[in-house]
Amino acid sequence: MSKTILSVELIASTATILIACGSSGKEAQTVASNLVMANLSGHDSHGVGMLPRYVAAVLEGGLKPNTSVKTLLDLGHMLTLDGQRGYGQVIGEQAMHMGIERAKQHGSCIMTVANSHHLGRIGHWAEMATAAGLVSMHFVNVMARPSVAPWGGADGRFGTNPCCIGIPLAGREPFLLDFATSRVAQGKMRVAYNEGHRVAPGLLIDETGAPTTNPGVVVVPQSNGLFGALMTFGEHKGYGMAVACELMGGALTGGGSWHEPANSQRGQAQAVLNGMLTVLIDPAKLGTQTSFETEAQAFVDWVKKSPAGQGFDDVQIAGDPERRARIQRGKDGIVIDTQTWADIVASGAKVGVALN
Repeated sequence: MSKTILSVELIASTATILIACGSSGKEAQTVASNLVMANLSGHDSHGVGMLPRYVAAVLEGGLKPNTSVKTLLDLGHMLTLDGQRGYGQVIGEQAMHMGIERAKQHGSCIMTVANSHHLGRIGHWAEMATAAGLVSMHFVNVMARPSVAPWGGADGRFGTNPCCIGIPLAGREPFLLDFATSRVAQGKMRVAYNEGHRVAPGLLIDETGAPTTNPGVVVVPQSNGLFGALMTFGEHKGYGMAVACELMGGALTGGGSWHEPANSQRGQAQAVLNGMLTVLIDPAKLGTQTSFETEAQAFVDWVKKSPAGQGFDDVQIAGDPERRARIQRGKDGIVIDTQTWADIVASGAKVGVALN
């Protein structure tokens, strides 16, 4: 039976487990709040369901509590940063504060972050930028067991490699495009598997390369210990974007790209490492602020006035679904499926925390 928990209670329980794993109270609160915000936003794939894997990664030594971002190169408008395997929710926040400050000062900032543990919902970092009036672009790779097949391939060769673009809109909520280059996020398959659901056709291939609707093929080992794989969105187009994210978020940042068998020692580790290339632009320094605000508002209004199509209530822009979910889930609470909650309880028990 699923469990419904108010966000404040879920943050407190999550933080308690993180403190037991060695995090300071401040770090635990930052990580827990970030995870629960993903749940509130409707993205359970990046929410507290990640906690068991975080606990396992800490216990294995692949995730380092109380670790800060390290500056490797600082040219003012360019930053090269290393996350040193710290919590991505902390590393990402520290990095974005630095990048936003530089973009405000210089008009733009190109920033790389390597070796961060799981950065969570990338839209969170774009929200920080747009709140400061900046345009932001983020290209991310995933250094964990490769779970996504290349277009024309039959096994996993890279991660879900997200891309995110945030654009501030004067006087209204920002445009926030945040998507995995796989057809669905890996975490959504974990949620479906835990809930005992099949998924739509066209999302997955099994360990033999054949189409399947069983989300378990990318969650637990199948025949001969092998896994299936997610498919990229948009066929060759999403595949191309995934490769671009690997090259920019992985190779260019210095964090590295994936080129090992899925069953290698690193492929079996619980740590999820991300590299991220971020580009920040201040429209106020670009000389187009007035026309940007006018044209952006006019275009968004034009798009949203399109008559609702069959099966839709209205036209939305990227970011609207998350904002609506926060209102609803903030009021009604967050639903955690039985298996996910059992996994969270078990992870707490590993570090001496008893949850109901």
